[in-house]
Amino acid sequence: MKEIRVGHLYPDYLNIYADRGNIAVFANRALWRGIGLQVEPIGVGDEVRSGAHDLLYIGGGQDREQAMIAPDLAAKGEAIRAAVRDGAAVLAVCGGYQLLGRFYRDRSGAELPGAGLFPLYTVAGERRMIGDCLLECELEPGERRTLAGFENHAGITRLDGGAEPLGRVVAGFGNDGESGYEGCRLGTAVGTYLHGPLLPRNPWLADWLLTQALTHRLGAAPELEQLPEELEREAHLVSAARARARGGRY
Repeated sequence: MKEIRVGHLYPDYLNIYADRGNIAVFANRALWRGIGLQVEPIGVGDEVRSGAHDLLYIGGGQDREQAMIAPDLAAKGEAIRAAVRDGAAVLAVCGGYQLLGRFYRDRSGAELPGAGLFPLYTVAGERRMIGDCLLECELEPGERRTLAGFENHAGITRLDGGAEPLGRVVAGFGNDGESGYEGCRLGTAVGTYLHGPLLPRNPWLADWLLTQALTHRLGAAPELEQLPEELEREAHLVSAARARARGGRY
């Protein structure tokens, strides 16, 4: 049986808003296709071993939990960057997304170090950006898809010049409430503020990440079997409709 190896970073600290549910989506969508999925927790003091993982996942957390793991995550930065250079996939959500940038600066001016994967930094803002959010994405040339999710963050994330956002905001706030962009994409690595969790209502993104992980494992891109997605499609449509009804700046 084919098997995908997943490294789940800090599952005991970064699991706000049921972000652990994204792992369940990976596991089930792999299982339904006869593909195994082995999940290894990677905690404080553990190594990100070279070649050990096809997919790395990190969820969101409150400022207190982020501060507890930030120095350790920063120390893992080179290993994470090397894994992505080698073709491993990454999904980083909310607080994990922030900490895979260069740094997070809180309201007092104190900085948490980041892992330096994504070309961005985050500073604490004065308002919370909360609500349903809808994006238009193009992870593969010519294939435009929509991502629907929930955002709840006070962090203002600024991408470096030339950095690639995950998507364009159709409705909601996104990275900073003004640029019109959300998340960041670096090759096979994706970071986003959308959670709640994200993947149950966006199965196409789960499959894209599984494809990248299998390509890393097998050395060639597989053709994934199409799965029934009536419930997932309905969840996506409901979330997208809420985002559009709320309106947005973009």
